Amino acid sequence: MPRLALGVSYRGAAYHGWQSQPGGQTVQDLLEAALSCFVDQPVATVCAGRTDAGVHAFNQVVHLDSPVERPPFSWLRGTNRHLPPDIALQWAMPVPDDFHARFHARGRRYRHLLLESAMRPSLEAGAVGWIFRPLDGQAMRAAAALLVGEHDFSSFRSSACQARSPVKTLRSITIGRHGAYWRFDFDGSAFLHHMVRNIMGCLVAVGSGRQSPGWLGDVLAARNRDVAAPTLAAAGLYFAGPYYDAALGLPEHTPAMDWLP
Repeated sequence: MPRLALGVSYRGAAYHGWQSQPGGQTVQDLLEAALSCFVDQPVATVCAGRTDAGVHAFNQVVHLDSPVERPPFSWLRGTNRHLPPDIALQWAMPVPDDFHARFHARGRRYRHLLLESAMRPSLEAGAVGWIFRPLDGQAMRAAAALLVGEHDFSSFRSSACQARSPVKTLRSITIGRHGAYWRFDFDGSAFLHHMVRNIMGCLVAVGSGRQSPGWLGDVLAARNRDVAAPTLAAAGLYFAGPYYDAALGLPEHTPAMDWLP
């Protein structure tokens, strides 16, 4: 059976995360049901990175072993007909038989969008996080720089995390502002459960003046979740997607990644 890679975008607000659950209200459950309807046979998928309830994705990558031969464009149109409006395939490409969406990823990216405003969001509710205190971008960038590199990120690890090791490599954290909206981009080898949301809670604590930039270095060194700030809510968090060897030619960008509320 030929192996196929697919790029999936979704809004996670209505779902209990990516991974299949008995209740069926997950992105994986709906995607596999749609794929199975398209080919009229059961289809199973493997993803690059699981997302939690309420977390969105610009370019989640999955692979599957196709029981039928179909052109890539046919997979897109045929599957999307069976998906709800907030989940859609963005691209489809054949890959080598040994390709693995998770294990072959060279890195992963996340983005968090945060509205700084005296009033909570309405039109963009769920699509952005919200902070009513003014944030200091320079302070947050200084704090974020302390996390770049290979470190033990136990202080930012959920108690439910199943990763074998807390040691990960953060390649970059980029912080920018567009009007009232802040954008935080994370690029790393891999991420622990709730790692980005826990880092975001700490960056907001620094940006709002409740902690100094150097405090984040102390949190990292402590290797203790109890010393860090509370986990930031999932609203506004996006899995921007994995990236692979360039020779595979898999897309790393989708149109929604250019969107900012």
